Amino acid sequence: MTVKDPAPYALDSSMPTWFIPHGGGPCFFMDWNPPHAWDRVAEFLKGLAATLPARPSAIVVVSAHWLEGAFSVSSGARPDLIFDYHGFPPHTYALQYPAPGEPALAARITALLQAAGLPAQQDASRGFDHGVFIPMLLMFPGADIPVVQLSLSSTLDPALHLAAGRALQALRQEGVLIIGSGMSYHNMRGYGDPRSGPISDEFDAWLTGAVQAAPAQRQQSLIDWAQAPSARLSHPPRAEEHLLPLMVVAGAAGQDLGQKVFADRVMETTLSAFRFGRHAD
Repeated sequence: MTVKDPAPYALDSSMPTWFIPHGGGPCFFMDWNPPHAWDRVAEFLKGLAATLPARPSAIVVVSAHWLEGAFSVSSGARPDLIFDYHGFPPHTYALQYPAPGEPALAARITALLQAAGLPAQQDASRGFDHGVFIPMLLMFPGADIPVVQLSLSSTLDPALHLAAGRALQALRQEGVLIIGSGMSYHNMRGYGDPRSGPISDEFDAWLTGAVQAAPAQRQQSLIDWAQAPSARLSHPPRAEEHLLPLMVVAGAAGQDLGQKVFADRVMETTLSAFRFGRHAD
């Protein structure tokens, strides 16, 4: 269900930041069992671009599917696609998303991270993994806006990822949309198990409260997320990579408020999306 329709933004100079569920593999582009499991998530993603104040000048996507020792930034002009899912129908390996990269923006992101004292590097050979191109095919199907992918840190340190987001705040005033692509619940053993419902609900309720708290409290809560109710049942130890993109976009939100804008029950679990921006209630 949609918790609250994203309200149109008043025209201003600042882009919001988003944390979105990117689904399971190429789930939006194939038959699934049950057949309509991902329909509401797909419709939510398709409607997000219309909530923006303007067309983004570029998009930075932080995907759960790229971890490096140092924050890494895709810097190629024409990134390929990385089909990093397995066992799906052949046509899902023929999907295309020919959005251009933006080497100058990649260099700027790297410099901003390094200026903040964070390890950062560029990677000209990195393509877009499915945490990028699968949701982008729904959100911005024209593939005509430059896209740069930012990796996670293999340390899995939430404070480090919040700091990375803070380092990139200025990009929002330049029309750059920052998207965290992950899942608010991601325990592979739990999907499809009815016992996961109450677990995911408990963690989702805590996560919603953390996101919607005042920025200082939000930051501390997200740093301490592993102590939350059902946290490690929702994101097992050393497998929290699908939650960490949220930390980056929360950091990039600065003092702007956060809001849950979508939730749905998928494969017996609750999945949510969040928006940060000065217009969040």
